[in-house]
Amino acid sequence: MSARDPLLQPYQLKHLTLGNRVMSTAHEPAYSVDGMPKERYRLYHAEKAKGGIALTMTAGSAVVAEDSPEAFGNLHAYKDEIVPWLKELTAACHEHGSAVMMQITHLGRRTNWNKAHWLPVLAPSPIREPAHRAFPKEAEDWDIARIVAQYADAAERMKAGGLDGVELEAYGHLMDQFWSPATNARRDEFGGSLDNRLRFTFRALEAIRNRVGPEFIVGIRMVADEDWDKGLSREEGVEIARRLVASGHIDFLNLIRGHLETDAALSKVIPIQGMRSAPHLDFCGEVRAAIKFPVFHAARISDVATARHAIAEGKLDMVGMTRAHIAEPHIVRKVRDGREAEIRPCVGATYCLDRIYEGHEALCIHNPATGREASMPHDIAKKRGKKRRAVVVGAGPGGLEAARVLSARGHEVVLIEAADEAGGQVRLAAQVERRKELIGIIDWRTAMCERQGVSFEFNTYAESDEALASEPDLVIVATGGLPNTEIMEAGSDLVVSGWDVLAGDAKPGENVLLYDDNSAHPGLAAAEQLALAGCNLEIVTPERFFAVDIGGLNHVKYAECFAEHGVRITINSRLLSVARDGNRLTATIGSDYSARTQTRTVDQVVVEHGTLPLDELYFALKPQSSNLGEVNYKALIAGRPQDINSNEDGAFQLFRIGDAVSSRNIHAAIYDALRLCKDL
Repeated sequence: MSARDPLLQPYQLKHLTLGNRVMSTAHEPAYSVDGMPKERYRLYHAEKAKGGIALTMTAGSAVVAEDSPEAFGNLHAYKDEIVPWLKELTAACHEHGSAVMMQITHLGRRTNWNKAHWLPVLAPSPIREPAHRAFPKEAEDWDIARIVAQYADAAERMKAGGLDGVELEAYGHLMDQFWSPATNARRDEFGGSLDNRLRFTFRALEAIRNRVGPEFIVGIRMVADEDWDKGLSREEGVEIARRLVASGHIDFLNLIRGHLETDAALSKVIPIQGMRSAPHLDFCGEVRAAIKFPVFHAARISDVATARHAIAEGKLDMVGMTRAHIAEPHIVRKVRDGREAEIRPCVGATYCLDRIYEGHEALCIHNPATGREASMPHDIAKKRGKKRRAVVVGAGPGGLEAARVLSARGHEVVLIEAADEAGGQVRLAAQVERRKELIGIIDWRTAMCERQGVSFEFNTYAESDEALASEPDLVIVATGGLPNTEIMEAGSDLVVSGWDVLAGDAKPGENVLLYDDNSAHPGLAAAEQLALAGCNLEIVTPERFFAVDIGGLNHVKYAECFAEHGVRITINSRLLSVARDGNRLTATIGSDYSARTQTRTVDQVVVEHGTLPLDELYFALKPQSSNLGEVNYKALIAGRPQDINSNEDGAFQLFRIGDAVSSRNIHAAIYDALRLCKDL
C-alpha cells in the first residue's frame, strides 16, 4: 500500500529529491531567541523531520531589514549571526532526510514602528493596515534600492546556512503590497501598470539570483487572488504567476487566496474549526493547470485523506499540512508504517496561531510536547522494571491523557468516570455546532487508551472505596471543576451557568444578560448558543476590551455571530447583584471606575466565572497517600520522577491535575498529565 500511496511518492524539485509529497509551510511559532533559531526552534523542526516530513519550511517570515521589525517573533535574516544557527537546524533535519527552506520577507506595513529600532514602517503607499495599525511612510527610491540589496544579502545568508532553498513572501507583505491596487497608489515607475507594480519584485529576484546563483532553489509564496473588490483580481494574480514563471528566476509557487488586513479577512485565508476544509484547494489546482509549474499550498488541509486527494488529483505537487504537524509531527511516519489511525488529529481549534497573535508562542491545544521537545516526548517510552497499578478518576482531557501516558509506559490503568461517556468539559464545548471537531481530542485519547489496555468504568461516582478497590500504587484525580457562580453581593441562587446553557439544562430566556468574568471560550460559547437560539442578548464584562483570552482568528466567528444577531456588548462593567422582579430578574451593574450603577430587567442571567475544583475525593484520599498529595515542582519541571514520601503509612501516591487543581484550559490539563505521568 505504501508503494502506491500518492503522498509517499518522491518529488523532484530541480536538483532536490523530496522524499514524499508532504510539507509544513512557513509559519512563525515564536520560538526564536534574540531573533535566532536556537535550540527550541531547531528541535521543533527536527521533530517533524524525524516524523518523516519531506520539507519543513521555517520562519513566517525571517525579516531581511532593520525597518521590518518582528511582528510575531520573526527570525532576523538581516544578521550574519543567524548563519551558524541555520547550520545546526539544517543538519538536524537533514539527518532524518528532510529538506529545509526558509521564508524571507520585508513586512512592509504589516508590523509596527514602536519596537526594535523604532524606525518608520514603510509601504508602497501611506495606507494603513488595520491589523497592525501603523501609518506607514511611502517607500522612497533609496528605500527600494536598499531593500532589494537586503533581500540578496539575506538569501546569501540562507545559502551559507546550508538551507535547501528560500521562499519569498508575497502575501500581505511588502512585495505584494506593490502588486495590489488596494495598497499601491503610486504614480511613479513602481505604480499604475502591472509592469510597474512588479518592478520591485523582479529587481529583488534578479539581485537574489546574482548572489546565490542559478542552482539554489528560490520560490515565492504568493497571493494569486485577493478575493477583494479593492485588491488583486484572479486574472491579474494568474498573470503575475505566469510572469514569475517566465522570468526563470523561481522554482516553485506556493499559492494563497485572499487577503489579511483584518482578522475577518485573515480567517478566510486560514480557516478555523467549523469552516470549510481545504477551501482554496480547487483554486490552486486550476492555477497549476493554467501555468504548468510546481505548485505548493496549505490552508486547512488537516487530514491525510484530503492531502492524498490533493496529490492524487494533480491539484498540488506538494501539500502543506502545517497546523496538522503542530498537532502530530509524525504524520508521514505513521502513514508509512500503516498506523494512520494513530495520528493525533488537528481539531482546528487554532490555539496555536491565536497564541502568537496575542504575543505568546505557538502551542497545540492537545499536544503539549510541540514546542517543548527538549523536555516533553512525542513518543512515550516504556518503563523499565515493575509495573504499577494506577487509578485515574475523571475521563476529561486531563484524565484521558494521564491514562494514555501511564498505559503507554506499561502500567496497569483503571479509568473511572461518573458520566456514561468520556469527555468532561470538552464534550460540553463541542455542543456548539461549529466547534464539534473538539471532540477529536477525546476520541483520539479514548481510542489510544483502548488500544493500550486501559480498563474503563463509566457511570461510577468514585468515592474513596471505589478509588482504592484495586489497591492502586498511584491515584490521579482528574475530576475537573464545577461552575463558580457565587460571585455577587446577592442573587447567586437566581442565575444559571454557561454549562447549563451548553448542556441544554437551562432553556434560553427571551431577554438574557450573560456576565463573562473569564473572557475565554466557555462564556463566549454559551453566548453563541444563546444568540443562535434567538435571544435578545447582552454580554457584560469587566474587561477593558472584549474577549481578552480569545485570539484574532477565533474572535472572528464569535464576532460574526454576535453582529449578525444584534448581541449587545458592554465592557468595563461588573455584575453586582441579581434580584427577583415579579417573574423576571433585575441585574444591578456597576464598574471599577465610578460609584454609579445601572440596572437591566431580563428573563435570565448567565454567569461565567471559571470553575472551582471538584476536589472532595482528593482531600478524602490525601491523608492515606504516601506523598500527602504533594508535588515536587522542581522534579516536575526538570522531568524527574516524583519522589516525595512524607507518610510512611501511605500505600499509594496521589496527584490531582487540570481543573481539579484550578480553573484553566484544555491545554493546561493535558500538559499537567503528560509532564507528571511520563516520569511515573
